[in-house]
Amino acid sequence: MNRLIGILLIAVSAASFGTLAIFSRYAYADGMDTFTILFLRFTISALLMGSLLFIRHESLPRGRTLWQLVGMGALGYVGQSFSYLTAIQFASAGLVALLLYLYPAFVAILSAIFLKEKITRLKIIALSLATLGAALTASPEGGKWQGVILAISAAAIYSVYIIVGTGVMKQVSAVQSSTVIFASAGLVYGAATAVSGTHFPQTGAGWGALGSVVIVATVIPVVTFLAGLKLIGPTNASMLSTFEPVVTVSLAAWLFGESLKPAILIGGGMILIAVILLTRSELSQSETASVEPRA
Repeated sequence: MNRLIGILLIAVSAASFGTLAIFSRYAYADGMDTFTILFLRFTISALLMGSLLFIRHESLPRGRTLWQLVGMGALGYVGQSFSYLTAIQFASAGLVALLLYLYPAFVAILSAIFLKEKITRLKIIALSLATLGAALTASPEGGKWQGVILAISAAAIYSVYIIVGTGVMKQVSAVQSSTVIFASAGLVYGAATAVSGTHFPQTGAGWGALGSVVIVATVIPVVTFLAGLKLIGPTNASMLSTFEPVVTVSLAAWLFGESLKPAILIGGGMILIAVILLTRSELSQSETASVEPRA
């Protein structure tokens, strides 16, 4: 049952993360800039999660765990988002998205090295399908070498973030970890916004887009990802997260009239097959564990 819950949590996370590019486009159209969006995104999210922390009578983490979470937010989240957004200035969005989705492969390698996680043949097949599917879905085009390096850096940083998060989440709840991560990232982007200047939304629609970025594309996906990570592990969580570009492309086609090329549809199908294979594997392991006699 825990594995099924973990799978569902990661699926919700991927679907919610997939809306970020959509809501951000509306925010940009209302006059906001990158630093202001990220500053408000993480600061408001931190306030919301801090309030929930208070309601649940949970305390903030302390000691080494606290500093690990601060690093995940101030270095991991900030580094990944900055590298990703900067990469788009040097390469096409499709190529950058493709290179970012190398992170499941990075996570699998790091998990095998540092967490001694077994990489089964089925996982290798699912990983290959998911990576190729992400490539087709992203519709990669050319770009400068700076963009390639930055996009790969974003994938590498996010991979380390997931590996570190796997250990940290054994010590804290998703609410505790999210509060610290959001606050840390918000402080860094607050400093960047103070230097570059603020560009707040100009209309109610803009504030609505920002609110959607905060709730739908930040709080919900981060909390569910961290909770699911605790239940099914880093490799499975990262592979299931490749469902995200399918959601983004589908929403873009629906809301903005962007065409769905055959390659994109094939790529989406490959990702779904990978998700189904991995899900069946995880559920079968769960059933096996449930019938094993207890010592």
